[in-house]
Amino acid sequence: MTAVEETASSVQVTDATDDALRQAVGLIREVPDFPEPGVLFRDISPLLADGAGLNAVVSALGRDIEFDVVAGVEARGFLVGAAVAQEFGTGVIGLRKPGKLPVVADRVDYTLEYGRATLELPADTLRAGQRVLIVDDVLATGGTLGAACRLVRQADAEVAAAAVVLELTALEGRDKIMGETVRALLQA
Repeated sequence: MTAVEETASSVQVTDATDDALRQAVGLIREVPDFPEPGVLFRDISPLLADGAGLNAVVSALGRDIEFDVVAGVEARGFLVGAAVAQEFGTGVIGLRKPGKLPVVADRVDYTLEYGRATLELPADTLRAGQRVLIVDDVLATGGTLGAACRLVRQADAEVAAAAVVLELTALEGRDKIMGETVRALLQA
């Protein structure tokens, strides 16, 4: 099943005891037939725009994980990742698309269901041995998050965990993140 074939299902909180996240679920907008007919798009923009919702997400993403730095995946992973870093007193690194960085330490090319893509690590940002919390907005097919994990490991750093706001479970992207802890706050 590809991302465009995903079917509608309600969004669930993975930790039913987290009242703040349970309230935040109602902020996710479902947009039928976007970006094409048959797709139910889950828009987390209203959740990120709500102060209480954003706070719930930020505190839950890093909770009970030991990490030295956050790596946010372009682009919404930058927003959420920076907030997580601020909350937990660490720095943040942006994993970027090609052509955005003046000096690149390393890059990973990867395949998506509709083509190829690349992530790059800025030079002089990640040190060997650091524990990295990788943050992104959505885990769909796993290509981007898997590439982010590979990029961190290629820098001789450790993936403390990969954390996302929403996981689209029918697309089985978690299966492509072999050997890493994956935290999804919400699942659809």
